[in-house]
Amino acid sequence: MIRQLQGRTHEVWSGIAVVRDGEQRTAAECTRVQFARLSEAEIAAYVECGESLDKAGAYGIQGAAAQFVTRLEGDWTNVVGLPLARLRRVLAEFA
Repeated sequence: MIRQLQGRTHEVWSGIAVVRDGEQRTAAECTRVQFARLSEAEIAAYVECGESLDKAGAYGIQGAAAQFVTRLEGDWTNVVGLPLARLRRVLAEFA
C-alpha cells in the first residue's frame, strides 16, 4: 500500500452519523494527502517498524509516516481517524 501511495496524492474520506432523540445528522469529510517519492529502503524500513499493520491505508499520519507527507489539504484529524471539526459542527446542529 505504501508503495502505491508514494509520490502521489490520495484522498481520505470519513463519514459521520449522529442520531439523537430520533433526529439524524450526517456529514462526510475529505482530506487530500500527498506523499513524497520513497526509496525501496524507506518503504522497507517503514513496513519493518510495524506501524502500518493496524492502520487503514497502511500508515499513521500521527506517527512515523508523518515524514512522508509533503502536502495536506483539509483536516488532519480526519486522516488520524475522526474529523473533529466536522463532528463539532454536526453536534452543534442539535443545539
